[in-house]
Amino acid sequence: MQKGLFGIMATLNLGFENQLWEMADKLRGNIEASEYKHVVLGLIFLKYISDAFEEKYQQLVAEGAGFEEEPDEYLAENIFFVPNIARWSHIKDNAKTPTIGKIIDDAMIEIEKTNSALKGVLPKNYARPELDKTKLGELVDLFSFKIGDAESRAKDVLGRVYEYFLGHFGSSEGEFYTPPSIVKLLVNMIEPYKGRIYDPCCGSGGMFVQSQKFVEEHQGRKDDIHIYGQEFTATTWRLCKMNLAIRGIDGNLGERDADTFTNDQHKNLRADYILANPPFNIKDWGGDKLKEDARWKYGVPPTGNANYGWIQHMISKLSPSGIAGFVMANGTMSTTSSGEDEIRKNIIEAGLVDCIVTMPTNLFYTVTIPVCLWFVTKNKQQPRNRNDQILFIDARKIGAMVTRKHRELSDDEIKQISDTYHNWKNGTNYCDVIGFCKSATLEEVRSHEYILTPGRYVGIEEAAKDSEPFDEKMTRLTGELAELFAKSHHLEAEIRSQLKKVGYEF
Repeated sequence: MQKGLFGIMATLNLGFENQLWEMADKLRGNIEASEYKHVVLGLIFLKYISDAFEEKYQQLVAEGAGFEEEPDEYLAENIFFVPNIARWSHIKDNAKTPTIGKIIDDAMIEIEKTNSALKGVLPKNYARPELDKTKLGELVDLFSFKIGDAESRAKDVLGRVYEYFLGHFGSSEGEFYTPPSIVKLLVNMIEPYKGRIYDPCCGSGGMFVQSQKFVEEHQGRKDDIHIYGQEFTATTWRLCKMNLAIRGIDGNLGERDADTFTNDQHKNLRADYILANPPFNIKDWGGDKLKEDARWKYGVPPTGNANYGWIQHMISKLSPSGIAGFVMANGTMSTTSSGEDEIRKNIIEAGLVDCIVTMPTNLFYTVTIPVCLWFVTKNKQQPRNRNDQILFIDARKIGAMVTRKHRELSDDEIKQISDTYHNWKNGTNYCDVIGFCKSATLEEVRSHEYILTPGRYVGIEEAAKDSEPFDEKMTRLTGELAELFAKSHHLEAEIRSQLKKVGYEF
C-alpha cells in the first residue's frame, strides 16, 4: 500500500507524503479499514476549515477593526466560521488527553450548529470505546501541514489528500473510486458549462468537483451549474456533503442516502449533463421488483445484472438536449446475455449512442476489470446531424504506468481523445485513424450485430516500416547469433569442467 501512496502522490510533492502514510497506519489493527477512512477524512475536514478560518482570522486581526469573531466576515468569502472549541489549535492542545474523542465530537456538533448545510452530516463517533484515544491523539499530532490556507487551496491539496484515502479505502464498502484522469476525460468530453448536472451514484462527489473546475478553467461561473446527486451508502453520502461544502459547491443530494433504483430522490429531474461511474455487474439490485418500471423503455434489464438498468435510468433522466458520459464494464459493449443485446440494439436504433471509448487496463486503484466509456445523447442533430453515425475510439494503448499496478492518462492524452470527439461532433478537422478512431455508420453497426467494441471498427494500425535493408539486417542478426553460440559453447565447457572436478564427468 505504501508504494501506491507514493505513486499517487508523486505529482504532488508537497512534503507530507510520509505523514499521510503514518496517519493511515496509526489506526491499523485498531478498527476496520472501512472505518478509519472516515476517522481520517473527518479530521481532514476539521483541519481544512480551520486552516482557512485561521488565515482569514489573522488578516482581520491585522486590520484591527475587531471583526475577527464576526461570522459574516468569513461567509462573504466562502469560508466556514469555526467556533472556538472546533478550531484546530484547541483540538491539538488537547490531543494527549483521554477526552480527545469527545472534544472532536463536540467540535463537529458546534460546526453543524453554525453551518446549517452540514446538519446531521459530520461524523460524531470519535468518543466510541473501540477507537484508541492515544492513537487518535497521535493522529491529530501528525497534521502539521496546511491543507486549507490560500496556497494549499490553489494547489488543491485537499483534493489530492481525498484522492489517496478514497482511492485506497473506498472498495472496502463496495465503492469504486473513479480515478481523476477518467473523471477529467468524461468532463472534457461532455463539457458541462451551464445547466443541471446529475450523478445517480455520486460517491464522494468527484464528478461534481471536476465539473466545477472545468467551468472555472473556462472562465465560467460556478453558479451556472446546478448539482444533483444520489448515493446509496450513508457514510459516503455524508462524505459527499462534506466534500461539496468545503469547496463551496451547493448540491442537492436528496433528503438522505437511498437506492437509486427503488427510491429515486430526483424523480422529476431532467438533466443537461450526466456523469457517472455506476457499480459494475451488480447481481442483487432489486430488478425482480421493477419489471414494470417506466424507465425500461428499451427492454427490461436482467435481474442478475444492473448494467443496463443503470444505462436506461440515465437515459430516462436526460433533458431533450442532454448528454451523458459514464463508465461501464467492457461486457456491456458486446453481451448477449438475458436480452441485454436486444436492449443495446434498441438504444442504438433510437439514435442515442454517440461515442464509445475503450480504456486501457490498470486505471483503477482497487479493481482490474477493463472498462469503457459510453456517451449517449438525445440530440444528435446538433451541432451537426450525426443520427446515422457512432464514433468509436480505441484508447487501450495510451497512458503510462506510474506504479507497478497503476496507470494514468496524461493531460495531452485526455486532450487527444476529447479533441477527437469534439472535432467529429462539430464536423471540423476530423478524420478516421486506423487503430485509434472510426466514425461508423449505423449500417456498419448493424452488420456487426450491434456490438459496440471499438476494436471491431477502428482496424489494426500498420506496423512501423523497417528502414533497415534486408541484407544488412541478416548480416547483423547472424553475427549476433554467432556471438551467442560462442558464449553458449564457452558456458557448456565451463560447466563440464566444474562437474568433472567433483566427479561428475559426462
